Amino acid sequence: MTVYLVGAGPGDPALLTLRAAEVLATADVVVYDRLSVASLLDLAPADAERISVGKQPGGPRTSQEDINALLVARGRAGQQVVRLKGGDPFVFARGGEEAAALAAAGVAFEVVPGITSAVAVPAYAGIPVTMRYSSTSFTVVTGHEDPAKGEGSVNWEAVAALGGTVVVLMGAARCRAICDRIIAGGMDPDTPAAAVRWGTRPNQRTLRATLATLADLDPQPPATIVIGEVAAADLAWFENRPLFGRRIVVTRAQPQAAALAADLRRRGAEATELPVIAFEPPEDVDRLARAADEVGQYDWVVLTSPTGVAWFFEQLRDARSLGGVRVAAIGPGTAAALAERNVVADLVPEQYVAESLLEALSDEVGPDGPGRVLIPRAQAARDVLPDGLAAAGWEVDVVAAYCTVAPAADPDAAALLANAEVITFTSSSTVTNFVDAYGADAVPEVVATIGPITTATARDRGLEVAVEAAEHTIDGLIAALEDFFTR
Repeated sequence: MTVYLVGAGPGDPALLTLRAAEVLATADVVVYDRLSVASLLDLAPADAERISVGKQPGGPRTSQEDINALLVARGRAGQQVVRLKGGDPFVFARGGEEAAALAAAGVAFEVVPGITSAVAVPAYAGIPVTMRYSSTSFTVVTGHEDPAKGEGSVNWEAVAALGGTVVVLMGAARCRAICDRIIAGGMDPDTPAAAVRWGTRPNQRTLRATLATLADLDPQPPATIVIGEVAAADLAWFENRPLFGRRIVVTRAQPQAAALAADLRRRGAEATELPVIAFEPPEDVDRLARAADEVGQYDWVVLTSPTGVAWFFEQLRDARSLGGVRVAAIGPGTAAALAERNVVADLVPEQYVAESLLEALSDEVGPDGPGRVLIPRAQAARDVLPDGLAAAGWEVDVVAAYCTVAPAADPDAAALLANAEVITFTSSSTVTNFVDAYGADAVPEVVATIGPITTATARDRGLEVAVEAAEHTIDGLIAALEDFFTR
């Protein structure tokens, strides 16, 4: 087997290379350091062993010799080992030392380069490391050595004389000494300088100053320092995204939670998944199967959620059974789930709630009067739609397509919720399950709901709702959050 020395990139999981994702997906063991993003570990198989060897400043340390020995031992044991390192494994990451140890031991290895923070972090701060006519070169220097000692391999005076852009990695703790040495080497104290902490992540922060004043801002590690004319450029884009830095809890079921969290992250949020709802087969699966087999006997099939679509179509053995049946969807999310199965909804109401769907169906009565309607839905759901249709003369069959259940409470939820600003609820069940599991007092400051039904449930449980989606969809919820924080 092989030991892979993998660059995890500077922090944003989206910057992981395709090759890195490939080897993580087949890993037996992942050996990772402090700067690796925790979510990247989820790319490894669930049963893969995960070993932290991170070097926490002022805290426990795993020596490089011990890391080398661990990689050699696991490689010799025939395991597929991924050594996940921040940035690029061969840029101030001791990947060369680990490769040398593996080579000396006769253990096969492969280097998977990563995107280095020396280039990516300034880019995320809106600072190009080169610019025509002003900065036609850049120098990457380690700040790990202490310039005050006057020893080491870094000639700071020579760095000052090179011109162009200077990028210092791992230098925040020694910022003042580094800047003083560069000034002593002849660089103008008024040269623009910046320090970018936790670059490429939702908690990124950029400090801008001059070479003489940057240390006064007390940049904290981990930070990338940029010195040169380019540091005056403010082409900010990452920190200008509408939800940048907002800490949002997503309570949807998996895998829907992952999709919503990904959308929020693309808009700059630090989204955390805390599913408080899960789906299971209905108590009477045979009845659902019979309904699917007999669907051709109905005039309408009404789907009230993407989950209902998924469970119903799992039982639909022949799509031709829908040939003479019209299909209604409660909203665009449900309609999209149908479209994924090559079924175009005949009816989507203007408002995405049961009351609006009931009104829309009342306009669809044919010359022979109301017909037969099949409603595959959650086993426990509001009866507004079936009761209203029955009262209007429709022959209604409701069949349970799935059950909603509450997963076990997450033992780490307290710390997660204490750090969050926003919690999103996409159904009444998510509200009920959350409050039952964690209590109303655990709810973050800003409560955001997908629509009025969910809002009503939240208020009934003692929550104050700050954000309600005008369009009762996931996109509508995200838009409402953007509008709220813009205002």
